[in-house]
Amino acid sequence: MPLVTTKEMLKKAQEGGYAVGAFNANNMEIAQAIIEVAEEERSPVILQASQGAIKYAGLDYIVAIVRVAAEGATVPVALHLDHGTDLDQNIKCLRAGFTSLMVDGSKLPFEQNVEITKKVCDMAHACNIPVEAEIGQIGKAEDTDEPGVTIEKTKDFLAKPEEAKKFVEQTKLDFLAAAVGTIHGCRTPFAKLEIDLIKTIRKLTDVPIVLHGASGCSDEEVKKGIAAGISKINIDTRIRMAFVGKMKEIMEKNPKEIDPRKILGPAKDAAKKIVRSRMKVFGCTGKA
Repeated sequence: MPLVTTKEMLKKAQEGGYAVGAFNANNMEIAQAIIEVAEEERSPVILQASQGAIKYAGLDYIVAIVRVAAEGATVPVALHLDHGTDLDQNIKCLRAGFTSLMVDGSKLPFEQNVEITKKVCDMAHACNIPVEAEIGQIGKAEDTDEPGVTIEKTKDFLAKPEEAKKFVEQTKLDFLAAAVGTIHGCRTPFAKLEIDLIKTIRKLTDVPIVLHGASGCSDEEVKKGIAAGISKINIDTRIRMAFVGKMKEIMEKNPKEIDPRKILGPAKDAAKKIVRSRMKVFGCTGKA
């Protein structure tokens, strides 16, 4: 079916008490893995492209890969911009056919974050495309053997409930990526979510809450977050680890192998296992 927007699928998730998985599609094989599992699990799904992925693959290539995959699917598929940090990037993605946008002005002062978010919302809403934006700051994991040190820093950048309320009211955004205790790029699930904070923000804003950095959360923490009001959950690092890990394994066992299909095919299967396990934990299996 044609690409759909994230608005309807996240409203259903919010009402149904589950979360929709948003998985970063960094190449063709990973995009295929995500769509194949969504079909097998009968789950709505969001494929995301970060600015890094767009720079690597090219905007038109990303859109074409996801559009072809979606057209062959019988479950709802959306294409979302992950962390678009400026107006220009959002404009380009809107024109290219993305069906969901994210503007990330979280590193800006509050008023400037409101200003850029409102501009993107005004533009996107004129085209019936929903917008996600960030409040607080969801940082990036450092390469360290002391995860507690990194996680501790998140407490300084947590979203503030009243600020989140004003942010939603002033921008009219559709989904809120609130900093609630996670960081991007975690390779081990040691993050602890601020559950009371999620509940409060959900109550004050009444919009679907988005969890970034979810690769760093245990299944138990994720389920607590969903029960508290999270409706969209982003996964990237776990897929990369599984995909690249399988490639390394194959190349170490068969150093003379030169057929990329014999390396990337099993890597895609490894990615599928991660996507499937996340969908089951998120509760979106069977919700298409």
